[in-house]
Amino acid sequence: MTFDVPDDCGYLETHEWAREQDGLVRVGITDFAQDELGDVVFVELPDEGDDLDADATFGVVESIKAVSDLYSPVSGTVTAVNEELFDRPELVNEDPFGDGWMLELDPADLGEMEDLLSPEAYREQTG
Repeated sequence: MTFDVPDDCGYLETHEWAREQDGLVRVGITDFAQDELGDVVFVELPDEGDDLDADATFGVVESIKAVSDLYSPVSGTVTAVNEELFDRPELVNEDPFGDGWMLELDPADLGEMEDLLSPEAYREQTG
């Protein structure tokens, strides 16, 4: 099975993605992760204004199969959370790189994006 791995994102080995947009970093879980989890039924996200450290947990995603921690790809302050996921967690399954995004960060250091897995490296990990 082939999974979507956009070239404009960086990845964690724990299957979170990060995409820089206008100086902010949008975060979600990958197509591979949502497929492994199955139907997502609940998402717990931090509050706006919370400070996150790279590789620290920022929330939980719960599916019919498992409960998994979510890890922040970079350090920064939460500027937005996708509140639509509270009512429609299935968006994570339907569009993990689009409407299923989870949060946006004002990164402490955009250079941390260079520490993430490249799309090629992530494809090798999940291939």
